[in-house]
Amino acid sequence: MIMLDRSRRLAARFATALCLLAAHVAAAEATPPTLPAAATVFLAKFVDTEGNVNYAAIKRNPLELQGLLKRVAAFDAATAPLNDRKAFYLNAYNLSVIGQVVANYPLESVQKVPGFFDKNLVSVAGEQLTLNDLETKKLRQPYADPRVHFALVCGAKGCPRLRRAAYEGNSLDAQLTIQAQQVLQDPAFIRVDDKARKVHLSQIFKWYEADFKASGKTRVAYINQFREGKKIPATYAVDYYPYDWSLNSQN
Repeated sequence: MIMLDRSRRLAARFATALCLLAAHVAAAEATPPTLPAAATVFLAKFVDTEGNVNYAAIKRNPLELQGLLKRVAAFDAATAPLNDRKAFYLNAYNLSVIGQVVANYPLESVQKVPGFFDKNLVSVAGEQLTLNDLETKKLRQPYADPRVHFALVCGAKGCPRLRRAAYEGNSLDAQLTIQAQQVLQDPAFIRVDDKARKVHLSQIFKWYEADFKASGKTRVAYINQFREGKKIPATYAVDYYPYDWSLNSQN
C-alpha cells in the first residue's frame, strides 16, 4: 500500500512537471518575434540580393507589411536603450518608405508622389513624422553618424542597396560598419576612374556634405577607411554622378 501511494505521488509530480513544461513551451511559442526579427523575415522574403524590392508581391498581400507598420507606430522609443532606439528608427524609415511606395504602387519613382519626403506623414513611435523628419530629427541630429546614410534607403536605385535583414541594437555598430564597407566598395556607388585620376561620388556626399565634414575627414578619406581593397588616392579629383531616382523595384 505504501509503495502504491508513493507511485501515485510520483506520477502526480511527473504529470505536474509535464503540464508546467507544456505551459512554458506554449508561452514561448505565443511570444511574438521582436520587431527586428519580424522585419528581417519580411525583408528576406521581398528584397533580392541587389537590394530591389518586390513591391508588386507586397501590394498583392500587404498584411505582413501592415503588421510591421502597426508595430512601428506603437513602439515605445522613449524607454528603449540608445542602440535599440537608433536601430528602430533606421528600420522604421526603411519600412515606412516601402509602405508609402506600396500605397502608391504601381509607381516609376518616389518623386512622382507629391510630398513623399517632406509632407506625407507616417506613424512612428506615437508621432506623426515626414520621412525627412525621421531622417534628420531622429537619426542625423541625435547620433551624428554618417554611416546612417548608407543604411537609409529612400526607394530609389541611386540609394545604397537595401539590406535583406533589419538592424538590431545589440549588433548595430558592426552592422553599420559592414553596410558602409559594402556600399563604399561597390563600384556602381563609388566610381573610380584611374585613367582620368578622378572619383565620381553619389550625390549623397554632396547633399549631406556637412555630416561627412563633421567626421573630421575629407570625403575621400572618409570613404577610404571602409575600403579594404584599393584606396582612392587623395590627389584624385572629386565629382558627382546624376542620382538615379527610378524605383528600386524588382519588376
